[in-house]
Amino acid sequence: MPPPTVDATPAHPTAPEAVSRLARVREQIDAAARSAARDPALVNLIAVSKTFDAADIRPILEAGHRHFGENRVQEAQGKWPEMRADYPDMTLHLIGPLQSNKAADAVALFDVIHTIDRPKIAAALAAEMRKQNRRIPVFVQVNTGKEPQKAGVMPEDAGAFVIHCRDIDQLDVVGLMCIPPVDEEPSIHFAFLAKRAAELGLQRISMGMSGDYEPAIEFGATDVRVGSAIFGTRS
Repeated sequence: MPPPTVDATPAHPTAPEAVSRLARVREQIDAAARSAARDPALVNLIAVSKTFDAADIRPILEAGHRHFGENRVQEAQGKWPEMRADYPDMTLHLIGPLQSNKAADAVALFDVIHTIDRPKIAAALAAEMRKQNRRIPVFVQVNTGKEPQKAGVMPEDAGAFVIHCRDIDQLDVVGLMCIPPVDEEPSIHFAFLAKRAAELGLQRISMGMSGDYEPAIEFGATDVRVGSAIFGTRS
């Protein structure tokens, strides 16, 4: 299945444009799920709002969407507390790399963390969850392409690391996450991640972005992270 077409639009589209693009993405997700004989309701759309401000995000909230993704803790702290007060039923996902010195802030702000990839981060998050009395579902990020510049546990180490997070740190590991190399066919990586998640008994798979969420759904993605196809080109 070819990747979806993403319109070339200026950064920070108007509110009607963003809401229209959100509706189009939802339609494409539903169609991809049905084509794969899957229930569209089981595919969670995470609107990736990194670099966009509250004025860009609020129309999407007003349209009824409730799952959003941010890459950086500090950026999210600057815009989400006020919006969360207005929309307390929203869910905020951390989808970018996390440093251990930001663990406390991450646990306080986010509802799901997709990027656990080393014991130090797992231990820091576990300690903060106990301290703050919050139990947040997490994904283990797998570096399926073994790219040296990219975060994520190596594929051959994923199983042992999931067990470590569950048994040693007592984290609620719900799934696996990946970001395929930009110069490789993503479906190969999607198929691998889905197979590994099934072997580990994990129910959720975080994969697929604006350029490849349809094939990700075909291979079993339960959480797709879509930014530019909704919000437009980033500055």
